[in-house]
Amino acid sequence: MSDAWDRFNWLWEILFAVAYAATTALVVLDETDPVRTVVAVGALTALALTYLLWGRRVVRDDGHLAQRWTLAVLVVVLVAVALLANTTASFILFMVCPLLFSTLNFRPAAVLTTVAILMSPASSIVNDGLEGPVLHILLPMTAILVVFGVLSGKFILHVIEESRARADLIDELEASRAEVSRLSREAGTAAERERLAREIHDTLAQGFTSIVTLAQAIESEVDTDPAAARRHAELAARTARDNLTEARAMVAALAPADLTSGSLVDAVRRQADRLADETGMTVRYEVDDGLPPLAMPSEVVLLRGAQEALNNVRRHAAASAVAVHLSLVDGSVRLSVRDDGAGFDADQADGFGLRGMRSRAEQVGGRLSVRSGSSGTELTLEVPA
Repeated sequence: MSDAWDRFNWLWEILFAVAYAATTALVVLDETDPVRTVVAVGALTALALTYLLWGRRVVRDDGHLAQRWTLAVLVVVLVAVALLANTTASFILFMVCPLLFSTLNFRPAAVLTTVAILMSPASSIVNDGLEGPVLHILLPMTAILVVFGVLSGKFILHVIEESRARADLIDELEASRAEVSRLSREAGTAAERERLAREIHDTLAQGFTSIVTLAQAIESEVDTDPAAARRHAELAARTARDNLTEARAMVAALAPADLTSGSLVDAVRRQADRLADETGMTVRYEVDDGLPPLAMPSEVVLLRGAQEALNNVRRHAAASAVAVHLSLVDGSVRLSVRDDGAGFDADQADGFGLRGMRSRAEQVGGRLSVRSGSSGTELTLEVPA
């Protein structure tokens, strides 16, 4: 409720000041008995001070129920004193009725408001009797004021409830926004961790595997075939340099080094040539004419797919020949890597490399398929052209 209070406080204070000043002035001008004047004005002033010094804090800060009831009863008592001293003090009801509804729930506020309004004709009867000159005017006005007071109180409580509901909703939205922000950060962190894991697996880990393989070959050849050992040492040094370049590009969040220094066709060719140089197996590389240019994310998917597929051939296939083919098929650029190795159960294979390739392909709207049997394995990776 404090938000609504802060926004409309100045209007309420103006209403309070005008009601108090106007009612006090009318009492002073209307009443000829100085004692009644002092009692009425004293009760009105006490009512004003009670509100200013204590009541406004109770209403604004949603004070305890006992405090709110104490304030409401005290207000009604002071109104009764002022009205019994001078019926003209009933104009203070323009301030009292909204105050009661701001203090209590609807039903008790409606009862006390009705009691306060009925004090006006009661004062006329006490002071002037049933034949008082204004009683016939006060009675219908009292009925109208009771209905108006209850309806206006209902509206006031509705405004207060709406304000509280909005405040609760704002709190919930802020909490939800904080939760969404936290989840977004966690999702972003997880996605970045997965991306880095794929990058490391597809580049650095494969490069280190090649270096280990070449080092083992050098160890067995250094005494028997120095020329082959030197050639493998050169390949190991080149692979290490390529790994270093990839690591620097990864740190700088750039595209793969092979793509920044050349085309996708050349980058895949270098991967095929490296496999042939390192293993001695026959590698055939074919590229169809008229391949369209691709966006960098799609090129990265195809290059990383070629790296992973050729690395799997090197490590697991025990193949003697590999065919790598880049082609345009039905509006998609297709990478096909086929070997004549031992094959594997594609339905049971769920290694990190295949999961990474499939995830990369799906991110750019592509797809991955693997067929394997006793005659070899064919991996097909497609991305939209």
